[in-house]
Amino acid sequence: MEQLMAFAANHPMLSTLWVGLFIGVIVLTVMIQMSPIKQLSPQEMTLMVNKQDGVIVDIRPDKEFKKSRIIDSVHLPLEKANKNDFAALEKHKDKPIIVVCTAGLTASKVASQMAKAGFAQVNLLKGGLNAWVNAGLPVAKK
Repeated sequence: MEQLMAFAANHPMLSTLWVGLFIGVIVLTVMIQMSPIKQLSPQEMTLMVNKQDGVIVDIRPDKEFKKSRIIDSVHLPLEKANKNDFAALEKHKDKPIIVVCTAGLTASKVASQMAKAGFAQVNLLKGGLNAWVNAGLPVAKK
């Protein structure tokens, strides 16, 4: 403990940075756990689709969607999602929705927009389509 105090006294900038990062990780973890939007693994997503009639919403560009996609996914171009144009999904408003992008980064923003627009259960696929493919799960190709 004395060594830790000596280090903190001799390196205040590094110590402050370390404490800030530690607090940031804790806050981010709590925010993810408290968020109404859950991140699902490919296996959890499969269960949700099969047991709760979940709807997979793919927000990737048209070209990528046509090239390969999760079977039975609904395409919602990112441009429409950014304009809060969810008219094509209104009939699925009370079903679980799983938003999918390429790597799982863009989907969180769209999932938040959908939750604000009144969709009951919005989730996202952690790792996106890349995680789905890496898990060896099927994709439809044209």
